[in-house]
Order: sequence, then structure tokens, then C-alpha cells
Amino acid sequence: MRPKIYLFGDSITEDSFAVGAWGASLANHFARSVDVVLRGYSGYNTRWALKVLDRVFPASEGGDGGTAPVAVTVFFGANDASLPDRYSAFQHVPIHEFKHNLRSIVSFFKKQWPTTHVLLITPPPIDDDARVRYPFVENPQGLPERTNEAAGEYARACVAVAGECEIPVVDLWTKMQQSPDWKDYLSDGLHLTQGGSQVVCEEVIRKLRDKGLSRESLPAELPLLSDIDPSDPMKAFQ
Repeated sequence: MRPKIYLFGDSITEDSFAVGAWGASLANHFARSVDVVLRGYSGYNTRWALKVLDRVFPASEGGDGGTAPVAVTVFFGANDASLPDRYSAFQHVPIHEFKHNLRSIVSFFKKQWPTTHVLLITPPPIDDDARVRYPFVENPQGLPERTNEAAGEYARACVAVAGECEIPVVDLWTKMQQSPDWKDYLSDGLHLTQGGSQVVCEEVIRKLRDKGLSRESLPAELPLLSDIDPSDPMKAFQ
């Protein structure tokens, strides 16, 4: 069966199959070689993600026929980093618990699918001013419910967990801010524009390639048109 890559995360993952978004681009990149499977849950933090792991990834769902996926991306932290005294406080997870939850999520995948590559992705940077302009509910305080400073703390925690677990990580918070126009990567100060999605897709592809997962290393399913003899087309399917 065709290998699978699961994308597990919050709204930035749930939205990743929109036009020009990073999940769709990843599926296009691996077309005919890998099925990219979306498991994104808008608004979720790592506390809630940990509660639903068994339902999202039951033991019987190791891909078709019980085959483990080749990779899983774990992309949480933007909601965990919500400030505890603002209107998104119900999504906040203290940073020590965030790290524990990430370790537990990684451990779950490693126990269920020992051969699967687990790739962590840090939360993106936050444009504080844009979060004031684009609140998702009424914001009587007139203050950002997330800040770039807090997102950075959670990004560093994510990188630290990846180091402890000896798995790859995309440090999106740092990578995006290497561009002087990084705020253009964010549509509302939090979610990604197509430009931001391109950064994510390119970094995920690079990290997977480092683990030996690339278009070149993964065979295409069924004969390519170039392999079909026009004088005897059916020979290719024997």
C-alpha cells in the first residue's frame, strides 16, 4: 500500500489543505508516492490533543493493513501559548505541562509505530498588533491574547523536547523571523498566508529528506507513462 504521512495539529494544520496551504503543497510534492493524511483540530492545545490520541490514532489504524506511516508531523503550541489573563485563557497550557504533553505525544507515536519518523513543528511567531485587529471573539481588554514573546518561549520548549527525544524539529518561530517581512507570512497575526505555508512546506520537506524520505527515495505507485511501451502498453502492468 502507498505510504502515509499524518499531519497532527491545531488550526494551522486543519487549514493546511486550503488553496496554496502547506499540507496541500506537501501532498502535491509527494503525489503518487505518499498519501498525506490530515488530522488537524482547530483551537486544540497539547492537553486536549493528548486526551484524543487514542481516538485519532487507534492501534488498528497503522495505515492500511496495519502498516505504520512513514512520518507524523506534530504541530502544536500556538494555543498553549495563549496568555492566562486574556480572553483565550481557556486554551492556555503552562509551559512545563506543554513540554510534558509533547513528550507524551512523541512517546505515544514511538510506542505505536517504532519505525515512524516523528517531526515536531514549533508555533509560528505572533504579530501582536494584528492579534488586536483580528480577535476571534469580543476583546474588551483591547490587548493581544497571544504575544510573540510567549510564542518564542513555547517554541524554545518545543525545540528542547525534540532534542531530548532525539527527533527532528522545524523551528518555525526562528525561521520565519529570519525574513525582515515575516509579518507578511501571517494572515491575522497567527494563521499562515500562502507565503507562510510555503516556509512550512519547504522546511518539512527538508527535514524529511534528512531522514531519507524524498521523492527520489520513495517509488511512484504503478508504472509511469514514460515506462509504458506504446507498441505494447499492457506489458507494463504484468
